[in-house]
Amino acid sequence: MVCLAQLSDLHVAARPLQGVVDSAALARAAVAAVLRAEAQPTACVLTGDLVDAGDVASYRLLAELIAPLEARMAVYLLPGNHDARAPLRAVFGRHGYLPATGRLDYCVDLGGVALIALDSLVEGSGHGALDAATLDWLDATLAATPARPAIVALHHPPFATGIGFMDRLGLRDGAAALQAIVARHPQVLRVICGHVHRAIAVGWAGRIGMTAPSTAQQIPFDPAAGAREAFVLEPPGWLLHRWDGATLQTAVLPVERSAGPIDYA
Repeated sequence: MVCLAQLSDLHVAARPLQGVVDSAALARAAVAAVLRAEAQPTACVLTGDLVDAGDVASYRLLAELIAPLEARMAVYLLPGNHDARAPLRAVFGRHGYLPATGRLDYCVDLGGVALIALDSLVEGSGHGALDAATLDWLDATLAATPARPAIVALHHPPFATGIGFMDRLGLRDGAAALQAIVARHPQVLRVICGHVHRAIAVGWAGRIGMTAPSTAQQIPFDPAAGAREAFVLEPPGWLLHRWDGATLQTAVLPVERSAGPIDYA
């Protein structure tokens, strides 16, 4: 069994965001939730917007917050639109899976399942893009091991989510090419993303594409045209992907502790 935890959109900062979201405390709670999960993950991926400001100090704070995770399992990072490659490398460059130069694309083995991370960051912009080099690398990586199941991870969803203002900041370049690559490589089990601060599943390229909730604030699911650009203080969550050799199951799990389990009478 391969169990992959997914945390996303931590937006770690030393001070509360918008004066009300203590993202550092919420990230700490999310780490604790993963560590106490009954189905214990073997690895964890953080799908972007790791920090809010993209500076070295924020990444150092993130490193402190995820240290308990790294003591128990492999932890993999990929950038989102709030991140910056140079400061991220300055703090996490010791991680051997991160390329020393260029985009932060990589492939790691989770124990029979490949985690393929794609860097969709366009520094200084909210939207994302995949360049030709990344797409060619993905195609070649999948072609090299056609029998090995794979999970593809990136920050910006390559599909519409119905949240208008976030879709306008989605994957503007490379989405169609990515869809074609995934469609012709049947070993791709799922495409997992962050960015929209809400769990949404979409049929895409003959697979399920899925976004994760944020460990911090959530974004309302309002598909109406002209919906407000706003956030809500709903409970944070995370995803657990479980591969048993035949089926990939994804559970949406809460960060907050709840009463129970309570046996049925």
